[in-house]
Amino acid sequence: MSTLDRAVKELHSERSRLERELERVNAALSALSSLNGAGRGRGRRRTTGKRTVRPRRHMSVAARRRLAAAQKARWAKVRQQRLKKAA
Repeated sequence: MSTLDRAVKELHSERSRLERELERVNAALSALSSLNGAGRGRGRRRTTGKRTVRPRRHMSVAARRRLAAAQKARWAKVRQQRLKKAA
């Protein structure tokens, strides 16, 4: 086995060891946070594998309509400015 192959193999094993250690640290942090009461309430995150995922936030129908109307107004303003520049 060449020196480069050995170095790559050692780096892979080191990465695996660090991933296991990081999982243990994350588990300890989660346990301590739950004892402390941190992370409770709205916006609490949950972990799925390696990523932390925020819960989806729900928007009311009225809020979606307001956002749509505001976006349409912004685009109308952009179109008007383009027409003025072209004329």
